[in-house]
Amino acid sequence: MLTAAAADKFCTMVALMIDDTPRASDAALARADGAARVGFVRDGKTRLAHLAQRSPCRIVLPNEGAEPVAVLINTAGGVCGGDKLTVAVDVDDGAAATVVGQAAEKIYRAIDRPATLTTELRADAGAALHWAPQETILFDGARLARRTTIELAPDARLLAAETLVFGRTAMGETIGSLAVRDDWRVGTRGQLRWADAFRLDGPAALSAAGGLAGHKALATLVAAGPDLAARRDDVREMLGPGVRAGATVVNGLLVVRLLGDAASVRTLLTALYETLRASLLDMAPTMPRVWTC
Repeated sequence: MLTAAAADKFCTMVALMIDDTPRASDAALARADGAARVGFVRDGKTRLAHLAQRSPCRIVLPNEGAEPVAVLINTAGGVCGGDKLTVAVDVDDGAAATVVGQAAEKIYRAIDRPATLTTELRADAGAALHWAPQETILFDGARLARRTTIELAPDARLLAAETLVFGRTAMGETIGSLAVRDDWRVGTRGQLRWADAFRLDGPAALSAAGGLAGHKALATLVAAGPDLAARRDDVREMLGPGVRAGATVVNGLLVVRLLGDAASVRTLLTALYETLRASLLDMAPTMPRVWTC
């Protein structure tokens, strides 16, 4: 039978052993390292130039309209802490293409490392590119580091947007912890035209009046092309109640921000897409079927 002193010593040793046990880490678990690259060239009409992919990133090319459509798929069904996914799109001189996501991207709870999403877009002389992934949904406890880099020729046309949704709104999820870094860089011939860095560390800013004020979705739209002042005015005419929004032209780019509930932001973003696809990119005013399924 242990004496009281021996029992205390034994309990202390057990406590030390528990404290010394390595904590679980995203780095110690199987994590994805996926990539996809797709390119388009114009030879009488726009056609596929190259396609490469590494699981879990996949690209399919449905036959939907005048310009090619590439659909991005994450076969893993979501993104975990420590995952790394890279997507690159190249649109050569005079070509036109639309790239969309098959479904919303889900960022699951992380242990100690962010999921890293990297997007690289390039549009050459006279090219037109519509980048339209669906929403990125951040689960409670998610960590995300995303960087979108865009290189444009002086006369290239671009329509690109990303949407962040904070929590699974349909399930009434409350965000208790969260870490997000979302960076944009847009340049021409190596010269930076616009940079933006959104950082959120912890849930306090989600409800703060000086933050997202309780809104569950934030979308950023960037466009390049001719007559942007007129496009800005058209966008402002479309902004209405239900979504806090603003549009401006800075350094030859149209920048639009939308803040509201997820459904209202998506509805307005879809309307902006359809209007700007026609007036700015000379594409069909309807979105690819996968966007509306």
